[in-house]
Amino acid sequence: MTFASTAPDGRPSEPDSRAQVARLAGTLDVAIERLERARPFAKLRYQRPVLDVVARLVRLEGGLDVIRERAVAMDDAGLFSGSDWDFPGALLPQISGGTLLSEDPAFTALETVSLCRFLAVATGRARHENLHQDTARHFLTQVLALNLRDLFGQSDEAARSLGERWTLKRDLLKFISEHIGLTDVLGVLVKEIWRLLEQRSVQVNMAKDMIAQIAVALNEKGTGPGGERLGAERLVSALFGPTVASLDDPGIEAYLARIDRFDEPSLSREAMGFARAMHDTGLVSDYHVAFLRHVLEYRDRSLVPETLGLGTTGLDCWRHYQRLVEDLIRAGVTLSTPQALYGLAMLLDRGVLHHGPMVPALARQLQQQVQGSACERLALGFGEVVPPETHLLAGVLQVLGQPLGVGQGANPTCQSARAIAMWSLIEPDFLLHIVSQVSEFDAVLMQFEGTPINSADLPAGLAGFGPIDADPVSVLLVGHLDKVYAEMGRLCVGREGDPHRWINPQFHGWWVSRDCAVAVDVTTGKLSEYESFLRRFFATYHPDHNGDRPVSHPQPAGIAVTDPNQTFVGWHAIAILRVAEDQSGVMRVYFYNPNNDSGQDWGGGVIVSTSGNGERHGEGSLEFGQFLSRVYLFHDEPLGGPPHRRQCSGRDRRGASGTGRVKLGVGQASRGLGLRGAGQASPCSAFEIHRSRAGGTSPRL
Repeated sequence: MTFASTAPDGRPSEPDSRAQVARLAGTLDVAIERLERARPFAKLRYQRPVLDVVARLVRLEGGLDVIRERAVAMDDAGLFSGSDWDFPGALLPQISGGTLLSEDPAFTALETVSLCRFLAVATGRARHENLHQDTARHFLTQVLALNLRDLFGQSDEAARSLGERWTLKRDLLKFISEHIGLTDVLGVLVKEIWRLLEQRSVQVNMAKDMIAQIAVALNEKGTGPGGERLGAERLVSALFGPTVASLDDPGIEAYLARIDRFDEPSLSREAMGFARAMHDTGLVSDYHVAFLRHVLEYRDRSLVPETLGLGTTGLDCWRHYQRLVEDLIRAGVTLSTPQALYGLAMLLDRGVLHHGPMVPALARQLQQQVQGSACERLALGFGEVVPPETHLLAGVLQVLGQPLGVGQGANPTCQSARAIAMWSLIEPDFLLHIVSQVSEFDAVLMQFEGTPINSADLPAGLAGFGPIDADPVSVLLVGHLDKVYAEMGRLCVGREGDPHRWINPQFHGWWVSRDCAVAVDVTTGKLSEYESFLRRFFATYHPDHNGDRPVSHPQPAGIAVTDPNQTFVGWHAIAILRVAEDQSGVMRVYFYNPNNDSGQDWGGGVIVSTSGNGERHGEGSLEFGQFLSRVYLFHDEPLGGPPHRRQCSGRDRRGASGTGRVKLGVGQASRGLGLRGAGQASPCSAFEIHRSRAGGTSPRL
């Protein structure tokens, strides 16, 4: 007996895949011929076999080529007869993306063939009596522009819940973009990149890949003058030519030869050019890394702060800890880890080194050796061009410099990413302590109410051994933290109420408020005492009702994530950072979302903003009422009395002070949530999830 060989990802190996594609192509030809011969009233019967073969082909490498070559023939044979797809001029590009994610494989197959039909016409490989070549290209351009996130592989909770359907959609979009190019979507693409960069994610490989594609498009085809080209060239120059001496992208060796002849004023101009481009975009050019190491080792070290673009606090840290900073540059900032340069600059500007334990903790990190499976995971995730210790140190610099840039990527456990970010923000020395434990012992040691927990003794959690498509610190820690988190949940079994009341303070730290409000009954998954929950949130966080007290430490919270259709996706862990008015006087909740992209559409007009409404780098925000429509768990202090009797006191925006229940606040929240009013879908449906939908257990935060 023989077995078909498979690739590491579970798909057939290349020779076997080619054989399957060839065999299915023949089967498809037969099915198309039968469909073509069928009488009009019998077309429906013969459409299904064609769609079945198409659905199998899209899963194979080379299958989309087969579909494209036969797309117009399938159309002529009557595949679209009796459907909207039979009128290509009336199709809407904004519907294509959703149709590709349909749960019905027949709809997905129909949309795939339709798009391949447009592609065949757009590239001149086929003609269609009802579809002009320019019209087909414009339609596909709109489809790509409307689905950029999926095109470049940026997944969020909703995408990850779709599994293979999302993967197949992304593969088709990439196939289309490879054949028609991205020049026509340049404007939309540039805006998308700037939107992502504004969030200052630690992981920027996707943005760099997008910029590289723009560079190729500009070089090969160019674009007309205008804002799109200007914005695109700013991005390209930030990576491939941010200064006068590197403008023509000469290569590292040629660049170093050039600046070796520069005088001090010329070097200073180069340093300022690099710093300006880096802080403008959050991206680090390889030339920037080469320049920094050159001036550090061979020229004037006083240019280092200028090259990093340090502010007042950063300059003070440089003056006090110059030796340590130089050692961090030598060990962590390399051509394989360029973004560590930006992380270091932000670390210094945050004043992290003035936190007493951090100087010896970072000195220890410089000497840290990564052992055993931890070493293997880092090598698997980042390669072996530089040692795993270099990748880890680079990751530490980035996470400490950009706490709100930590994202979970495709990892389904958001609470571990949130913990890493919050430790970096509040207790960076504790984060380095955990990093040291895992590096040396491949284990995390924590306690839950005095009970010791050792991750080495625990079974794998939801994250398995952890992600490899995240930053180095997350790659190292998430698997262990997830096991510790799950064990804390097991230790709460039998306690009344939501276990996060006890888990979050023990897992995250002393700064988490000890009381916990939950809008969902753990047993049933239904809303429970929701109006009381709303009142309590107002009394805890709204400046008009809490005495104008700011949020001193970020507080864990839980939200019910919904997709653009307001369909429940899952429970998600975030952290409330602050509550304040934006520049328009609208009260907003600013929060940290441990996702690589916080700008998400949760339906019903609830679209998370990441810039333009007073957000700082890494923050997402929603209007106060919109945030309330999705939050289901938050923490507050128990010292104000029983929750049902808790009072609020403060001064409203008109200057009138007073005490009492938050009657007005709850009324405003209810109207803002759409809880009342005919013809409105209540966002409460996000919470009213049957026990089976929630897995029969407490929401996993």
